[in-house]
Amino acid sequence: MAGKNKKKKSFDGNVVAQNRKARRDYVIIETLEAGLQLTGTEVKSLRLGRASLGEAFAGEKFGEMYLLNAHIPPYEGASRVFNHEPNRDRKLLLHRRQMANLLGAQKKKGMALVPLKIYFNERGMAKLELALGEGKHNYDKRETVKDRDWGRQQARLLRDKG
Repeated sequence: MAGKNKKKKSFDGNVVAQNRKARRDYVIIETLEAGLQLTGTEVKSLRLGRASLGEAFAGEKFGEMYLLNAHIPPYEGASRVFNHEPNRDRKLLLHRRQMANLLGAQKKKGMALVPLKIYFNERGMAKLELALGEGKHNYDKRETVKDRDWGRQQARLLRDKG
């Protein structure tokens, strides 16, 4: 019983790839962690820190959730026979209830399932941080940039004052 009340330590993990444009282009409503069904050469390529989520998104195929259009380059140490396709669809490992909630929310106007980052957790498993986001308009993006610049300017002024 002694260990039950301990809080779970936050672990950022070894971040392999980030989608930096996601927070600029979408208002993030909810995030969740999903497992990825990967081949051995994909895991080895990820451990080298090689992946891109720039054009990636999540969607439904065959009643399951998949990560689509994510680029994991082939592992150079493997032969061509045993290597993987760089842009293949990768199955997301989610509970049925989570999948149903995400698909229901995605069907609303303007909602998208956007991958934020791929990382390795404390057990060494590859995980995907998936976000449910609503698309921003250009004027929203400009306002975000303006607020960020004003925050930096305030920090500079406070730092210079003392």
